[in-house]
Amino acid sequence: MAGTEQKNESLLFTRVNKDTQALPISIEDWEQKARELLPAGPFDYIAGGSGAEETLVSNRAAFGKWAIVPRMLRDVSKRTLGIELFGQQLKTPVLLAPVGMQAIANEEGELATARAAAAAGVPMVVSTVSAHTLEQIAETMGDAPRWFQLYWSNDREVCASMVKRAEAAGYSAIVLTVDTIMLGWKRRDFRNGYSPLREGRGLANYVSDPVFCSRLSEVNTENAVEEVLRNIYHPTLNWDDIDYLRQHTKLPILVKGILHPDDAKLAVERGVDGIIVSNHGGRQLDGAISTLDALPAIAEVVDRRIPVLLDSGVRTGADVVKAIALGATAVLIGRPFMFGLAVAGEKGVASVLDTLINELDVSVALSGSNSVAELNRSILIRL
Repeated sequence: MAGTEQKNESLLFTRVNKDTQALPISIEDWEQKARELLPAGPFDYIAGGSGAEETLVSNRAAFGKWAIVPRMLRDVSKRTLGIELFGQQLKTPVLLAPVGMQAIANEEGELATARAAAAAGVPMVVSTVSAHTLEQIAETMGDAPRWFQLYWSNDREVCASMVKRAEAAGYSAIVLTVDTIMLGWKRRDFRNGYSPLREGRGLANYVSDPVFCSRLSEVNTENAVEEVLRNIYHPTLNWDDIDYLRQHTKLPILVKGILHPDDAKLAVERGVDGIIVSNHGGRQLDGAISTLDALPAIAEVVDRRIPVLLDSGVRTGADVVKAIALGATAVLIGRPFMFGLAVAGEKGVASVLDTLINELDVSVALSGSNSVAELNRSILIRL
């Protein structure tokens, strides 16, 4: 990447220039600043996990169990971070994970995030429970890559309507989240008495959907919230539902929430187009395996037949290197960009992405690699 070293020096100068009010650099600093700015309810909803938050902690700790063993004297002057995913050329192996109800962090919510993602060339995965409609977000992003995340509804026709809308609005993949068959036990939210969904913060895609609205006697916030709550948790979800989804879209379908290699094997057998190894950022089952610990066995079973992505716990460029070396095609980040959104809106999201991408470039180079494709298990050691 020509000029990267000079850019890094320029970035450093800007950060230390006493005449410049610098934004945070580390995710820890972004989180602390967000904590200072947001009320307890929204902050804990974003930052917290389920139960005793053991999984939340283990997602980060798992990255510390692996160390990069750099290779030297390999001429890393001609680097690229680009990858190909479902026929699209992407600038980096980083995507924005689906995070719902982003207006609790910043009034512009997903629109601010969408502008920053589009400018950075980073695909945004838009949540079903977004504060703005999927069409509004698509319009904001223009031709930039974007995927649509689907929360299954017990009303299958609502699911079919949502994915058809996404396809029409230029989304290039459907991400079906499969680990939310019921709500995780979130102590922080109970303590704060806080539920943005009950406040109607994630209704935009529902109240703009003709099929969903046809189920309501009157389209208002109260009725819509109750209808969503009746349908969004679905313990009956099974592989046949994915077959139904396939009948209603031509887009690639990824399943998000896979942690067991047997489920990954089934996903391949059932014709799923991609897997996202995820424990919902530690927000669902507490005590669950960390995603990085789950990744190697899943990657081995899948054997490159379909892309395997990873989220939950990714914070630094070195984290991205480790995940890809262990078999991930790409990674997704969630809380980091949400902290950026809370602190500085679009500018905050852009800064978080810029820092992570530059840090990734440095990490790739210092590992002794010229491209993401060169990253493999040989550069890692288990501690």
